[in-house]
Order: sequence, then C-alpha cells, then structure tokens
Amino acid sequence: MTTATPRTTRTPPARTGDTRAGSAPPTSRPALPSLTGLRWVAALLVFGLHVNNFGYFGGEAGRIVLWGFGAGATGVSFFFVLSGFVLTWSARPGDRAPAFWRRRIARVYPVHLVTLGIALLMAYALPHQTRPTSDQALSNLLLVHSWWRPWWQTLNPVSWSLACEAFFYAAFPLLFLLLRRLGARGATVLGVLSVVAVLVLARADAHHWTDQALYSMPAARLPEFVLGAVTARLVLLGRWRGPGLEASLALAVIGYFLVPQVTPGYSATVCTIAGFALLIPAAAVADLRGLPSLWRRRRLVRLGELSFAFYMIHLLVLRAGTQLLGTKPHFGLLAGLAVTAVAFTVSLALSWVLYEAVEGPARRLLLRSRRTGRESREQREPVAGTREAPAPARD
Repeated sequence: MTTATPRTTRTPPARTGDTRAGSAPPTSRPALPSLTGLRWVAALLVFGLHVNNFGYFGGEAGRIVLWGFGAGATGVSFFFVLSGFVLTWSARPGDRAPAFWRRRIARVYPVHLVTLGIALLMAYALPHQTRPTSDQALSNLLLVHSWWRPWWQTLNPVSWSLACEAFFYAAFPLLFLLLRRLGARGATVLGVLSVVAVLVLARADAHHWTDQALYSMPAARLPEFVLGAVTARLVLLGRWRGPGLEASLALAVIGYFLVPQVTPGYSATVCTIAGFALLIPAAAVADLRGLPSLWRRRRLVRLGELSFAFYMIHLLVLRAGTQLLGTKPHFGLLAGLAVTAVAFTVSLALSWVLYEAVEGPARRLLLRSRRTGRESREQREPVAGTREAPAPARD
C-alpha cells in the first residue's frame, strides 16, 4: 500500500532493465494505475461474497449470486499477491525499516481504528450483537487477532486480512534485502518455492492435518505475498516472461470459477494463485509499455483508490442492515437487487468519507513531521538523485 495518488493517464513505455543482482533500484519508477483499478475488482468480489452470505437473494437468483460470488474470498488472496508486488516495486533506495513501517502504519491504521470504533459502537448499541471480550478487542486493536482462530472474525471481521498484512510488513525489510541480492534465476526459484508452499499448505488444510484452519493464519498467507514480491523483482530486472494481459485475465477467471471444485477455505488459493501471479505483472507491464488496459480507466482507478476504505466498511453496513432486513431474508430478484444497490451505495458513500476525511488527512498528518525533517536535511545537504518515486498503485 503506497502513499500517493496514482497517475491515471497513459504511462509511456519505460525501461525496467535492472539487470544485475543486488543493483540499486531506480530513484523514480513509473506509476502503475492498472493495479489500482484491479484492486476495485477484488474488493467488489469480496462485497459480492458477503451479499451472498447475508442471504439477500433466494431461489434461482440466490443460486446465480452463489455461482458468481461464492469464490469471492479469493479477492483477499489477490490483495496479498498485489501487496507484495506493489511494496517491492515502490521500495525506496536506502530506505530503513522504521521509515517503511511508519508509512505502513500511516497508510492502514487510521481507517482500521475508525472502523474498529464503529464495530465496537455497533456491538454495544444494536440488539442481538455479540459483544467482544477485552482480549478480543485488544487483539483487534493491535492487529494480531488472526493468529488465534477464535478471535479472527470478531468486531470488524474483514480486518483479519490486515493482521496478515501487518505480519507481511514486519517481514518485508528482510524479504526485500534478500530480493535485492537475487538475480532472475534466484527470484524464480523463490517464486516456485512460494507456489509449492501454497500447494503443501492447501493439502494440509484440506486433509485437516493442522489443528487450526490455515485460511486466516498470517504465516500461511505469507507465500502469496512473497510470490507478488518475486514477480515485481522480475519486472524490475526486465526478465518477466509471462503471458499478456488478456491471457492472464482469462487464466485468473478460469481459476476463480474452479474454486467450487476444491475444499472450501485455504484450498481455494490453489485455484487462483497462478492466475493472480500472472495477471498483476501483466497489468504492470501493460502500463509500462503503454499497451491498452481497461483497468487504468479514470473512474476505475478512482474506485480503486476508495477500495481499501470500501473493503473495511462494507461488512459493517451489511451487518447494520440486518436490523431492518432480518437474517438471510432471501428476497426475490428485484427486491434483492434493490437492497444490494442500497447497501452498495451506502458502503461506497461511507468509503468516500473515510478516504477524504480519515485516510488521506491522517496519513499526511502522521508523515508530515518526518517529511519536513527530511526536506530540511536535503536542503542543507543536497544529494543528487533522491527525488521520491511516484506511487505505482494504492496498496
């Protein structure tokens, strides 16, 4: 998750030939707006999944929604792969771990804190809501609740993925140090090992060889993040040889609709991991080369900017809706579409408020003192080539 608004205009072709293992990354990299647009699609899949889970549609309409969005949880896997790609692509030369962590906290924590407060308010103000224990609330606050299965869905359930991201952020400085020392061959080996890890973990989860489901375990989701980082490294080295955007999208869609054929939970990752790991760098390469890309259209990129806030608020909106609609109302097609449209509109409006009033201002406030101090030092001791790189995509 980067900290500046992506460009929405066509990006001219750019050279990415960082061809030597361990060579310093460039001081300025092109923006990758298609990745921001793709974020919105992933968030929309998760929204559709939760609409299905809340039972807005009954009968044949319900079966259609289940067919289209029953695999929507894989949108979270897409976020994990994308996060590894974007953080590696936008890593700053000579950056230190504390500065990196500071930017990550400024990026995700303010929205998490606000939505956590809303979830707490709802738990105590609305009837028939489960009230969290003090341990559950504290673990949510500290983003460690995904490490313990009984806590992972408490308060704002979607925040379990943030607990995974927090673990990824903690590990990223070491991962990036390793990637900087790997050439294309070494990075490819690491990517293959990541895919093998996903396959092994999926088999263990499907056969219940573990005493805790792996779906929400941060350490189990790390290979997806590492795979995204590896693909970014290969693009940076100019050694990415994957299929184009259309073929990669087709593979991702095929994998998505294969999900119902496997054991629910972590095993679904096996179906989509290859498609996602191909689609993300393909979209990046399309932006770098100025190739056509649906995903960098201005409105889609704008929705992608709102996607994090939308992801964090939409389930609370659906939960609040049960006070009026009841549990699993199973409406017909027209009524189901109407209530879904209302829930979507409210969620999108609140995500805009969160983005404009919380996410952006809080990030600027938290980073202002550090940026001011850095600029003062640069004025006293100017260094050539230290201009901050433009953001490739919002993560």
